[in-house]
Amino acid sequence: MRAAIVVFVLAAFVPASPQRSTAEGLRLLHNLQDALGGADKIAAVQDFEETIRAEAWDASGAALGEVRKRTRWMRTPGLLRLDQIGPRGTYVLYYESASGHGWEILPDLRSADAFKTTGAAIDLAGGELEFAKGYFDGFDLNLWLADRQSAWAVASPRPNVLRIEHDGKATDLAIDPATNLPVSSASVSLADPDRPVPAEMRYEGWTEASGVRFPTRRVNYHSGVKRGEAISESVRVNTGLRPQDLASKPADFTPDIPRR
Repeated sequence: MRAAIVVFVLAAFVPASPQRSTAEGLRLLHNLQDALGGADKIAAVQDFEETIRAEAWDASGAALGEVRKRTRWMRTPGLLRLDQIGPRGTYVLYYESASGHGWEILPDLRSADAFKTTGAAIDLAGGELEFAKGYFDGFDLNLWLADRQSAWAVASPRPNVLRIEHDGKATDLAIDPATNLPVSSASVSLADPDRPVPAEMRYEGWTEASGVRFPTRRVNYHSGVKRGEAISESVRVNTGLRPQDLASKPADFTPDIPRR
């Protein structure tokens, strides 16, 4: 089990009932796509890499320290690689969407070294596998093209709220009517798979890469309590990521994160 410090990305959708796309949902989604740079430019992003620096707090508000995280994603094949360094939250995760399998190297929660992993890669299973699947399905570049994916639906449960549904789950995006950009997203965090909690991500900064806008400052709340504030150090797209690099286990079992 990963430590609860992993609080910087919403890792699962909220439960949803089966629903077909609605005209209002599609209108909000298309406006969002245009505000982000256009659906075709979003679809042209074949690989994505981001490194963030974040501050984390526990459920009582006590500071947990600084976290750095590297996220790599590929559209085809559908791959996800996460490398994170943080006190009691240092881990590596790899997931293949086509096979539904992957592996991870978990934090060592008993070591005197708060930044150490267990030193062993294990297959994803149970709640950890659900975390990885939810993380991949809920990835921004997937959500933003929901109308181009089979078995996905978009609706609007209330004004200026875009609901994106898939596989019996959903995420709600609150849309700013002035900019058509999302100001927040509501979901359920599986950072600790054994203790899912309501989560909200607020977007407070944007940057552009290859004509597409990406969030660069995010604040995360669990059950209404601020748990993390993340700022992007770098955002890169279409750099030619290779599947074998994402799948490669680090020889020293430590996260592969570039030095600052």
